[in-house]
Amino acid sequence: MAFLLYRLGKFAYRRRWWVVSAWLVIILAVGGAAVAFSGTLTNNFSIPGTESQRISDRLREELPEAVGGTGTVVFTSDDGAFTADQASAVQAALAEVAALDGVRSIVDPFDVAAQVESGSAELQAGRSELDAGGQELSGSEAQLEQGQEQLDAQREAFEQGRAFLPPEQAQATEEQIAAAQAQLDAGRAELEDGRAQLEEGLASLELGERTLEATSGIRLVSEDNTAAVASVQFEEQINAVTPELREEVQVTAESVADAGVSVDFSKDIVEDVSEIFGPAEIVGLLVAAIVLVLMLGTLIAAGLPLVMAVVGVGVGVGITFALSGLIEMNSISPVLALMLGLAVGIDYSLFIVNRHRTQLLHGMDLQESIGKATGTAGNAVLFAGLTVVVALAALAVPGLPFLTVMGLSAAGTVAVSVLVALTLTPALLAFLGTRLISKRRWAKNEVESAAGTPETLQQAADQRAAVGRGWGGIVTRKPVLTLIAGIVLLGVIAVPAAQLRVGLPDGGTESADSTAFQAYSTVGEKFGEGTNGPLIVVGSLPETTGKAELTELQLQVNDRLTAIPDVAASIPATVSENGRTAIFQVIPEEGPASETTENLVRDLRDSSADIEAETGVTIAVTGQTAANIDVSAKLMEAMPLYLGIVVGLSLILLLLVFRSILVPLIATAGFLLSLLASFGATVAIYQWGWLGGFFGVTNPGPILSFLPIILIGVLFGLAMDYQMFLVSGMREAFVHGDDPRAAVRIGFSHGARVVTAAAIIMVAVFTGFVFSHLTMVRPIGFGLAFGVLLDAFVVRMTLVPAAMYLLGRRAWWLPAWLGRILPDVDVEGARLTRSESKPEEVLVRT
Repeated sequence: MAFLLYRLGKFAYRRRWWVVSAWLVIILAVGGAAVAFSGTLTNNFSIPGTESQRISDRLREELPEAVGGTGTVVFTSDDGAFTADQASAVQAALAEVAALDGVRSIVDPFDVAAQVESGSAELQAGRSELDAGGQELSGSEAQLEQGQEQLDAQREAFEQGRAFLPPEQAQATEEQIAAAQAQLDAGRAELEDGRAQLEEGLASLELGERTLEATSGIRLVSEDNTAAVASVQFEEQINAVTPELREEVQVTAESVADAGVSVDFSKDIVEDVSEIFGPAEIVGLLVAAIVLVLMLGTLIAAGLPLVMAVVGVGVGVGITFALSGLIEMNSISPVLALMLGLAVGIDYSLFIVNRHRTQLLHGMDLQESIGKATGTAGNAVLFAGLTVVVALAALAVPGLPFLTVMGLSAAGTVAVSVLVALTLTPALLAFLGTRLISKRRWAKNEVESAAGTPETLQQAADQRAAVGRGWGGIVTRKPVLTLIAGIVLLGVIAVPAAQLRVGLPDGGTESADSTAFQAYSTVGEKFGEGTNGPLIVVGSLPETTGKAELTELQLQVNDRLTAIPDVAASIPATVSENGRTAIFQVIPEEGPASETTENLVRDLRDSSADIEAETGVTIAVTGQTAANIDVSAKLMEAMPLYLGIVVGLSLILLLLVFRSILVPLIATAGFLLSLLASFGATVAIYQWGWLGGFFGVTNPGPILSFLPIILIGVLFGLAMDYQMFLVSGMREAFVHGDDPRAAVRIGFSHGARVVTAAAIIMVAVFTGFVFSHLTMVRPIGFGLAFGVLLDAFVVRMTLVPAAMYLLGRRAWWLPAWLGRILPDVDVEGARLTRSESKPEEVLVRT
């Protein structure tokens, strides 16, 4: 491969105009496709097969009006309690919102409060009327009893004197008594009918009172009348609602400001994920540019890797946007692609530029230098890039759709960055010629050349490194102490990882000054934390004979839901037309990200069998809160499998590259240490709230659910990059005959400078995303930045050299039988740099 890349580099030199023109055409074509075919990005992280998603799909068929996207509008009075004029202004604004094209319905809090109050008054009036009717029936019953007693007395007197009466008079008297009895019986029958109607009215009244009590469990106007919550239901799913409609809803609702009412909107309404690049990311690029200038010495040389990164990201992310019109794509996919594309794009180009620059200073011909830089450093770039691509593409293995899209889009962007580095970088180097190096550096080079040839100068530098000069000498001077200190440091940082909890973001994770956070806080304060994350319980009802029986069944189920611990309230929301599917809204005691709410979802599902046994109704739990919990659980289930794939890939890859058993084990153990430490620091800041003020963590909570699995893939790929660039130099020095321990220091000195610059650049790029305008991106940026920082400087540049130095010759041990079947992978194209290769020395146990 090195010779093929060598020829590719020389081809790019000779056909530089053709190569640059080809990339310009690609950029224009991808840009046009992105503009023409891009769709709307979403924050939908649903996973097919989970209970919440299965029930949501069922509702979409049976109750489509109940599954449209919803958002919350929170109104607060600037004057304390709402005045009548303010309430009227809010209702008028909500009526305008309801009239917008794309809005299915709104829930007016003041209208609902009025209906509840009116219903309560009607029930009280009905109770009074029934009580009066009961008293009237009781009076009628008393009169009937008195009449019956009198008639019985008359009948008894008649029977006693019947023998003394003439027959005609006796018959007439008997007929009078019978008529009176018939009249009393008719009155008694009428009384029984009235009593039955009274009982029916009382039963209906009790159902009404129970229903009112159930629906009163959720308030839309706060008890102190200072805040009101309106619900807006859209025609489409929330992820399909256009930014234009979201903006219309906000502008229309904000018209109440003139009446002295403040308005805040939930994250569902204000969230706009169309912009993936902000000011903070630009700061990260500026830091990377400063590092490049300091390392390469000229603005031209420093600008080249930045341009290459921008081209790679432009094409890779552009393709991602073009595909977003064909497949559902969450907002993190292009952001992750952008983040990695910038980082690896700068680094990969830097490796080639730095190699070419060094060769020019050693007197190599321009064309030959470009070819050899592409064949040597470019070969390492290709191998490192493939490692990252494979690790990201492996995100498809767990079979989670949104994670697959995320991994493949990032892998595609990294692949484009590799192609840019291997083709466009050599072509632009050809245009720059010797201007890549400053005049001051050329002058310094002439002075150094007078002191000896490049080879003798390099030998002298290697001798200084071998005796312990530089950082490589410091960390290997006391290798056991270095290992203990490094492992203890990483172990301490990793301690919080034991408390890792995952979830998806809600309004509480937004910036403190954002409207989404204000809406979330107001709802939690005025209506209870659980109101921010209601659960939807769907009941499958048996067939009922009438409305009263159906209502009674709903209330029975609702009573059992309310009795479950940590349920603040439950209301029967709606029933399908056929009366076989009912929806209940359950409000947890705590917020959507609370561990108590997670346990409540499990408790509700566990109670399904008992509720079915008691009522004949089977229940299932869905809703956004339940869906987030299901997604997080599914991702955590997939993480061990993915970690196993990554660790296995690491061992096999490094075994092929370094032809050693212990080197892959050391590298993989170091990767796991830096990974756990990155988890620990992320938990401490974003879950526990340490340094929350600095990092903008206003409401600490669970870690982004797909962050751990992304960190595994990305940190693995980047860790293997640094491992290959550093340890391959150690192996090269060893096989050239240097003492095994000296080879560690010499090899380290060869790669340390460029790896240090590359790591700083990557940390700077990732750090820019720590303060992104998208709060969901911030923990990803921090986890990657801190993980790279630890892996590059603590693991690869401290622990690995110390361990290799401690092991000495044993570090390169390989069984003889395995040595015979393994291919010899020349990662850095070393065969290009020597005309005769010495026999490779491998420690073999026979």
